[in-house]
Amino acid sequence: MLDYESLKPWLFKLQPENAHTVAAAVLRSASFCPPLFNGWMAKHFVTHPSLTQELFGRTFLNPVGLAAGFDKNATMFHGIMSLGFGFSEIGTLTPKPQEGNPRPRLWRHIEEESLQNAMGFNNDGLFRISHRLKNIYPFSTPIGVNIGKNKITPDDKAIKDYTTLIKALHEYADYMVINISSPNTPGLRDLQNEAFISQLFAEAKALTTKPILLKIAPDMTEDQAVALCVHAVESGADGIIATNTTIDYSLVSEPEDMGGLSGEVLRERSFYIFDAIARELYGKTTLISVGGISTPEEAYRRIRAGASLVQIYTSLIFKGPEVVEEINSGLIDLLASDGFTSITEAIGADRR
Repeated sequence: MLDYESLKPWLFKLQPENAHTVAAAVLRSASFCPPLFNGWMAKHFVTHPSLTQELFGRTFLNPVGLAAGFDKNATMFHGIMSLGFGFSEIGTLTPKPQEGNPRPRLWRHIEEESLQNAMGFNNDGLFRISHRLKNIYPFSTPIGVNIGKNKITPDDKAIKDYTTLIKALHEYADYMVINISSPNTPGLRDLQNEAFISQLFAEAKALTTKPILLKIAPDMTEDQAVALCVHAVESGADGIIATNTTIDYSLVSEPEDMGGLSGEVLRERSFYIFDAIARELYGKTTLISVGGISTPEEAYRRIRAGASLVQIYTSLIFKGPEVVEEINSGLIDLLASDGFTSITEAIGADRR
C-alpha cells in the first residue's frame, strides 16, 4: 500500500479540485472493495475506551470527524470511515442542484499548509442526495448533514430552503447543521443575525426532534460571536460548530480575491472564537470545534476548552489519512497523562 507522502507530490501536480476528484473516486471504491476497505480500517481506525462517548443518541468511537465540504454529495461514507474518522458531515446541501462558482475555485497555499475555497455549495441537490442517505442510514458511524440555501434564493425566502431540507432529511441524519457562515454564497453571512435565527429555529424545531446545530464564521468580534451563539441556543439550537473559513486574506502571502481560508492560518482565530463561545456556553450545549486542527495537541486544546468533538479537513489534504490516526492515538496518550480515563472527563477541563 503506497503511503500518502509518496502520492502527495503527484496529487499536488494536479489542480486542487482535480486532485479532490481523484481522491473521491478512490474513497468511493472502498464501498465495493472489501479488501481495500478492511486494509484501510486496520491501518487508520483507532478505537479505545477512553475515546468513546455518547452524543445525539449515537456512539462516537472517536471524536475526530471529517468536516463538511469534502463529501458534498454523500458518496464516500465507507471510504471516510476507513480513513479513521469517528463521524462525518456531508454537504453543504441545497434544495436544488447547483454547479457552484466558476473554476478555478480552490487553491493551495502550500507554504502555509492552507486552502482557499470559493466552491459555492456545488452539490447534487436534495432529491438525489436524500436517496443516497436513505439507502445507507443508519450508518456504522454517525452522520451529520450540513444544509444551506440555493444561490438564487433571495434572503427573504431563505428559511423555506432550510425547512424544506430539514423536513426531507431529518430521518436520515444523526444531527443537522445550519450553514449561514460560508463566504461563498452572496449575502449568506448577512443571515447571521438574531431575527433570522429566531424564526429559523422556531420553524426548524417544529419539524424534527433531531439535533440541529449552528455553524458560525470566525470573522466577527468576540462579543458578536458569543451573543449570536447564545441567542441561537436560547432559540432552540442544540449545539454550535465554530468555525467556518475566514476571509482575512492577510493571513497568506499570495491570496486570491475570493473564497475562504482554512488550515494552519485559521488555527488561532478559530480557537479564539471557539474559546470565547465555550466560556459562555460550555455545559449548556454541545460544542464542536473546527479550523486549523492538525495535531493531537491542538485537538486536545479544543477538547479541554469545551469541545465534545473536533473536525478536520485541510490537514487531511496536507498530511494525509495518517493525521486521523495520529490525532486519535495522541489523544489517548494525552488523556492518560492527565489522569483521565474518558474523554468526557477532559471536555471542558479548562473551564472548571
